[in-house]
Amino acid sequence: MKKITGLQVQYFHLCHRKLWLFGSGIGMELSSSFVAEGTLIGETTYARRPKKWRELNLEFLKIDHYDPTENLIREVKKSPKLEHAHVAQVKYYLYALEMRGVTGAGGIIEYPKHRKTTNIDPLTNSDRKEIEGWIAEIERITSLASCPSLVKKGYCRNCAFYDFCFVR
Repeated sequence: MKKITGLQVQYFHLCHRKLWLFGSGIGMELSSSFVAEGTLIGETTYARRPKKWRELNLEFLKIDHYDPTENLIREVKKSPKLEHAHVAQVKYYLYALEMRGVTGAGGIIEYPKHRKTTNIDPLTNSDRKEIEGWIAEIERITSLASCPSLVKKGYCRNCAFYDFCFVR
């Protein structure tokens, strides 16, 4: 399996420029208050559940919450505004588990501030084929000689890379 992280899958679905920058070793997330708030929510929500959930380190891939008895991945996110990218990330985690022999897993994405939960069913053959396409595109984008062009999107102003892209 290729060494692609869940964050790279999420970035692929949000912004190819951000994916390329991150893949080139340019990380802006540590200085972002938006990212810091999301991290805090993930670390402090559902404090009574830690015995049920396990962290999985699969070499280059880290899954924060996995329940082996339910065969379930859980992601905690700040806002459902970018839900399509969160769903893709969880599906990629399910794919990574399958590549390691753990089949039939499902997932949930929780948005505690919004009191919303999204369920992710086990992968279908169509999902697997789509994920393999993502992997090929991520590899192509991250191997480009130069940064992809800027495409302004509605969520750019909350991005950790905003200053890099827009402040000159």
